[in-house]
Amino acid sequence: QVQLVESGGGLVQAGDSLTLSCAASGRILSTRTMGWFRQAPGKEREIVAYVAWNSSTYYADSVRGRLTISRDNVKNTVYLRMNSLKPEDTAVYYCAAAQQWRIGVRRDEYAYWGQGIQVTVSS
Repeated sequence: QVQLVESGGGLVQAGDSLTLSCAASGRILSTRTMGWFRQAPGKEREIVAYVAWNSSTYYADSVRGRLTISRDNVKNTVYLRMNSLKPEDTAVYYCAAAQQWRIGVRRDEYAYWGQGIQVTVSS
């Protein structure tokens, strides 16, 4: 079992930066791809970025160049550094751990989810 707890969200202005953290407890993360998803009001939950167990990364087109995902397997923590935030980045952000050895962008490839954390970007 893996438990995930997000932190670092809040209210910021457009152009500001924010770093989300996801602390994991339970089984080690080194064999799992870790992803960040987000869900805006009235929209589907979508992948933002992932960092795979082999350190490869993926970014959605809408965030590439502004967001950076990283992981610290010793601390069992995943980070999402968000720069140049835009109002359209406003959403609840979820940390997720994939099934062992899986790499992908689909929600059904992720077995464990955090409770979500709100990020609001004002214009």
